Amino acid sequence: MSKGIEALKKLKIGILAGGASSEREISLRSGKEVFNAFKQAGLDAILCDVNEVNLASSIEQTKIDVAFIALHGSFGEDGTVQHMLSQMKIPYTGSGPEASRAAFDKLESKRIFFREGIPSPEYKVARSFEEVLSLGMEIPFVVKPRLEGSSMGLSVVFEETEIEQAIEEALKYGMDMIVERFVPGREITVGILKGRALPIVEIVPSGGTYDFDSKYLSDKTRYLVPAEFKKDIYEKAQKYGVKAHDALGCKGFSRVDMIVEDDKNIHVLEVNTIPGLTHRSLLPMAARQEGLDFYELCVKMLLAAFDDTAEG
Repeated sequence: MSKGIEALKKLKIGILAGGASSEREISLRSGKEVFNAFKQAGLDAILCDVNEVNLASSIEQTKIDVAFIALHGSFGEDGTVQHMLSQMKIPYTGSGPEASRAAFDKLESKRIFFREGIPSPEYKVARSFEEVLSLGMEIPFVVKPRLEGSSMGLSVVFEETEIEQAIEEALKYGMDMIVERFVPGREITVGILKGRALPIVEIVPSGGTYDFDSKYLSDKTRYLVPAEFKKDIYEKAQKYGVKAHDALGCKGFSRVDMIVEDDKNIHVLEVNTIPGLTHRSLLPMAARQEGLDFYELCVKMLLAAFDDTAEG
């Protein structure tokens, strides 16, 4: 990798973070950690707190050679910034516009998973309390926004009295909701780096649901890496991770979240094209198990921006 690092030392690297989405603070944390890692290694990096209104002109003024996208949520993960950078002919990390859009849109992702034979919980789409009730979904079920990340707006409904609040929470983030069968089981994530699955991380949240608080605020969430499964289940989960990544057309890296039911049935939940990059984030955790420290992981992610296979 030393040859690649020498090449990066000749470039000006713009780390795009912040933005105006509901995940702004998490994005800034990711961006700052990437920025610190690059600066400590002597790379010419700048941290750009993104203003979506005049981003193109701001990037032109910085004269960056490559963009490291650490923008979570809308604009960063929905293909918008990728399309803009493609138009400007600036290489960037991660997936292209179409794959980013498909992964961010939970309805589109579901359609692709089912079409490609990737197991995922059964679901329906609704826009109101009345529509959710008319679906006849058996409790417990999951309600989540169609377009959102980091478990924003996600609720698990265990009692009828919880339905209204779950819908109100989801509708804060858009008109469409995904109403999905709740699958009990072990929560895992499979990081994908340059087309290959990393060691599996199992998440054991203290409150039973891996929601926003469990991800970013709680000190009680436990992470087991590598996750302990029978060899055939472990390998199957990694295979589904790569298959989901490829089915959506993702490039470079991603993180695929899943549930393993009864220690045998695997259900793919979603693909994250801009995974978190903080000290407690899951992709860096998996990479460490593989022997890659945080800086080495970021370098690999950045170098993938110049691969011939990169979209855009």
